Amino acid sequence: MNIYVQQSIQIRMIKIGSMTNSSVLQIGTLGSSRSIANLYNTGGFTEPAPELSQNILNKQYSTMPILVPLQPPTA
Repeated sequence: MNIYVQQSIQIRMIKIGSMTNSSVLQIGTLGSSRSIANLYNTGGFTEPAPELSQNILNKQYSTMPILVPLQPPTA
């Protein structure tokens, strides 16, 4: 038996507290789910980051979000 679901979803605001590598955000009906993991090194880093100093912890950072280019989803 085939069941077809057609829906329209409008999201005016969504607040996500946190997401990790194993988190799944589902909106709407999902017939099947395939896992995918994309890891990005957008800064071209080759070694671990240095330890945080107190000076860095007290610094005020810009409110501008950090945008990371992501790979488009595949079908």
